[in-house]
Amino acid sequence: MIIMASAVPAFTKIAKVIRLNRHGCTNRPFYHIVVQKTKDNQDGPVIEQVGSFDAMPNSKNEKLVALNFERIQYWLAQGAGLSDPVAQLLGLSGFLPNHPRTLIQAWKNRREPPRERKIEAIKGIAPPLDNPKL
Repeated sequence: MIIMASAVPAFTKIAKVIRLNRHGCTNRPFYHIVVQKTKDNQDGPVIEQVGSFDAMPNSKNEKLVALNFERIQYWLAQGAGLSDPVAQLLGLSGFLPNHPRTLIQAWKNRREPPRERKIEAIKGIAPPLDNPKL
């Protein structure tokens, strides 16, 4: 009997994951991009912080992201996994290929904005037609 080695490596569980760790106030989220054990919850102990993400747009309508690419590359080489939001951020930064969810969201954003409709004047419900555009 001949035993052949498989070309496909055996599936191994991912022990560590790079994911978002939420900080900030109730209506003002701020995220640290951290390396944690897979089984730990979001508030669990952090191995290393490799970046940050401010999800609220600033005055210039920008969402700020800071990433340490060298450390992210190190952890990916060690076999760490990525959560979907972090994979999207890395895809938008050009470090990884674009995540499929990013492309889907871009197609949804391409939809035409809703057009203004003329409102019919109904007694007691709609305001009188003072605006000629309506």
